[in-house]
Amino acid sequence: MIQVFILKIENPDCFWVCIKGGGKFVDNEMDYQKLQSEMNQFYNKSFRCMDEIKPSALEEGQACTVYCQELKSWCRAVVKSIISCTDYYVADCFLVDYAKSLPVKTDRICVALESFMRLPYRAKKFRLYCTKPVTLRVDYCSDSAEIVPANCWDISAIQYFQNLLNATTQVEAKLCAIENDLFDVYLYVTIKGEKVCVNDDLVAKNFAYYEMNNKMCSTAEDQKKTTANLEPPSKEINPALVFWPMLLQPKEASSFETCKYGKCISEGQGQTGGKQQHMGGVRLHLKIKCRKYFHWIGSVYCLAHLPVVLSNKIEPCSSLETAPLFLALKKELLRNHFLGPSHVQSYSWPAIARGCDSVIICPENDPLLYLLPIITFLQSRSCYISLPVRNGPIALIVCPGQKKAELVFELLETYIRCSRPLYPMLLLLGMNKEEIKSVRIPRGCEIMVTTPQSLLRLLECHSLLFLRLCHLVFDEVDVLFSEASEQIFNILEYYKKNLNVGEKESAPQQIVAVGSQWTKNAEYLTKEFMNDPYIVITAMEEGAIYGKVQQVVQLCLEHNKMSTLLQTLDFTPTDTQKTLIFTSSVEETEIVYKAVMSSSIFCLKMSPEIGFHSDYVIEQWNKCSGTYIVLVVTDDSLPALGITDATGVIHFSFPSSPRIFGARLYSMSANFQNPVEKTRSILLLTEKSACHAVGVLRYLKRTGANIPPELCDFTSGVLEAKEDCKRGRPLCHYLKAYGICKNKERCPDRHRVSLQTDLPRKLTDETLPTAGTVTILPLFVVDATHYFGRIVAKQEDQYTALAKEMNQYYKETRNCVSVDTVENLKMYALHKESSFHRVQVLEVERKEDSVFCIHIKYIDEGRTANVQNYHLLNLPEEFQDLPPQAVEFIVCRVKPIDNEVEWNPKVTRFINHKIKGEVHEAKIVLALGNTVWVDPVVRITKLQNLKTSINEYNIRSEILSTGLGVDNPGHIQELQSLFKDAEIAQEPDLWIDSIMEATALRLEQLSGNTMD
Repeated sequence: MIQVFILKIENPDCFWVCIKGGGKFVDNEMDYQKLQSEMNQFYNKSFRCMDEIKPSALEEGQACTVYCQELKSWCRAVVKSIISCTDYYVADCFLVDYAKSLPVKTDRICVALESFMRLPYRAKKFRLYCTKPVTLRVDYCSDSAEIVPANCWDISAIQYFQNLLNATTQVEAKLCAIENDLFDVYLYVTIKGEKVCVNDDLVAKNFAYYEMNNKMCSTAEDQKKTTANLEPPSKEINPALVFWPMLLQPKEASSFETCKYGKCISEGQGQTGGKQQHMGGVRLHLKIKCRKYFHWIGSVYCLAHLPVVLSNKIEPCSSLETAPLFLALKKELLRNHFLGPSHVQSYSWPAIARGCDSVIICPENDPLLYLLPIITFLQSRSCYISLPVRNGPIALIVCPGQKKAELVFELLETYIRCSRPLYPMLLLLGMNKEEIKSVRIPRGCEIMVTTPQSLLRLLECHSLLFLRLCHLVFDEVDVLFSEASEQIFNILEYYKKNLNVGEKESAPQQIVAVGSQWTKNAEYLTKEFMNDPYIVITAMEEGAIYGKVQQVVQLCLEHNKMSTLLQTLDFTPTDTQKTLIFTSSVEETEIVYKAVMSSSIFCLKMSPEIGFHSDYVIEQWNKCSGTYIVLVVTDDSLPALGITDATGVIHFSFPSSPRIFGARLYSMSANFQNPVEKTRSILLLTEKSACHAVGVLRYLKRTGANIPPELCDFTSGVLEAKEDCKRGRPLCHYLKAYGICKNKERCPDRHRVSLQTDLPRKLTDETLPTAGTVTILPLFVVDATHYFGRIVAKQEDQYTALAKEMNQYYKETRNCVSVDTVENLKMYALHKESSFHRVQVLEVERKEDSVFCIHIKYIDEGRTANVQNYHLLNLPEEFQDLPPQAVEFIVCRVKPIDNEVEWNPKVTRFINHKIKGEVHEAKIVLALGNTVWVDPVVRITKLQNLKTSINEYNIRSEILSTGLGVDNPGHIQELQSLFKDAEIAQEPDLWIDSIMEATALRLEQLSGNTMD
């Protein structure tokens, strides 16, 4: 693989590159710089005596030297053509090191000295190996169209090729053949961290096809003629075929079927007959049916339609050019290197841009799914003329939390720069009544981004907000329904109530819901609040839930799987079922096929080894309408069949991923929501697939399936085992902060208290206090309830004494010695803010030759920072004896509003400004490890000249007063129950310890009596 730099692009068959690195083809940059310097020095001096360096004759193809004004340098060139003007001649010169064309008067062309031709031309001419253009041929007589080979590349293919290379961060090429001065390569580009084969991508996008022939490399004579004198690589495996399924890989002396009419190309014939057959000589029938024979190459799909479930027929937009977006927005997308539309965008954009009610279910939580077509629709002012003239948004986007709302608003601001003024507004409100009443919607605001709770609070004071509303969008609708279903239904009722306003009758009315899961609430939304909605589902496992596929799980042991399969099959011939059995390998396919056949069931099989001879299987499958048929298939052979009318699927082998599971279920998509043909999916779950039991149970609960009690018991055991594996992990932050973790199953941290791990640590000679009232000094505020600081001793504070000693020690210049070598986890001193601090090195990152960026932790304050290595000072051993003094404090019984898991930055800033560096009195509720839970935490101020003090404020009360926090009464109880569970779990060990202690005491007494 060689790294290249693109110089010039004409088309995929002709583009010029400069080789940067890789293999033996690297151009020596220093040699070319030296050559350039010599040429400039020579020709700048000799140009005055032009006649001496002027060529006696000039012809096409002649090497010469010309001056380029753009590069301000003399360059080597080749004359491409000579044009006659009125009284002079102009030569079209090609700069062989820069791949530029330059018109030059013939009297200004110089001779190219032999010494200046010692290096090969830097600009190498490349073309994509075996990749040929195609075009769409329309037959008006038969009213059909087909993709056929073309003689040249069309504009869209060239534009796509250029966009692909312009968007990349790295270009690599794999050399396959050399013909004269032309290099045949597989080109690879890296876009957003993902490597893509350009050859494959052009084929996948229907811009090209592969011409598979035997011309793998040039002859030795041709290779000697190349300017770079490059040797061809040894015979290599075609990289485009490495990831192809076996049924697609051509074999020697075997026919390769290219069309449904049975015309074949034989590689053996090409070798023996002396003629080279290629795909251009045979009609390339790439209709829908023939496309099914191609499978994906790696992650790029090759001439195949990605699966999608649609409630109404939608013509997808295959490119940005055909996307239903206004022109200025398309230009903005191109400036941002947008590579879409993606698969789901190609279906969702047309539906939303028409103003139709839409539900989009896909794995990606991408706001551009709805933002771009909504912005486009809002450009049509004439649609909203009938709306009342008052303040209020036309489009409302409801997000599941403040973070998502901020992200959507940021994207919105990015893409409305090219739009007419829309004056967007981000609405995030707390529970402060005065703040809500003072909210004013800006004049001209046409689009608002908010959360359900914030919106309802505003509606209490501004009930006429929906009078102008036309577009209601729910982002992550499944999350909204699971966390705020009551609020969402209230919003929908508000919206529905305002639909009958007379002024809105002629205005568009649209609801758009985007999510990753199809739920019962989503179904209710489509039936009660939408009008003939367009439903687009690209996650096939969700499509099966939408299609009401019955999900069944059969628990069995691995060695009993075959007998379970045979028992599961329904042998009643009147059921007219079409059943697919999925296996993981060719061998497993054969075993299952023979077992089913032995049960007197009409059975077929399909695996990659059958290759393209699958017409019989498809014919039998389609012909057996009204009878019972079973087809045993592997996952990689399913796309070649294109089956969508199955009524049953049996997963004999467990699907390796949700995508594979969804692809299997898609084979029943023609019968989704079919009241006559009931569909069923049967999953055989064995001990080998036990690790997937949690995900299976979660999916079954969403489908409303009957769940075996054994599966519930087994899953709880799996969860227990997973939790046991987290013993080395820290206690979950959300569990500590709020008493509950919303995503416990997927959270990587521990959710159990361990009395061994969570023992209160030592601050001095004594351990961290576990009860009573202490004086705390918050020094680093993480959020509104989470701080790091110190517990201040009321009489003798050891840290204060240590700080004085350190300042005294480092006052002497000779003691301020910078560290030579920084080591991880070692302690050092750091001078900051007129005092010296103890710090611990967490990570060392090289920045320059002698400068390192050090990630440190202030062990007596709890905060982290980045410093340079020369700022760290040696810390004597006596200053390291005192343990780290930073303690983690968590204020109890308060949490963020609206089920948020993160505090609003407003309240965090407010608390930080109020408490940082101030001494507070706190009552300890619980202490584990280095964490202390406190409630209440009070700032006490002593009155001067009076022997009394007052409580200035309570931190918890201050948080509640902002309207951004709510009471969390179960916080302490949850923590205490975890602590009790840990004590119960340790009781057997404590019982054994008590017996051993009693035995030891008795032995001591006996020995004492003996001595007496």
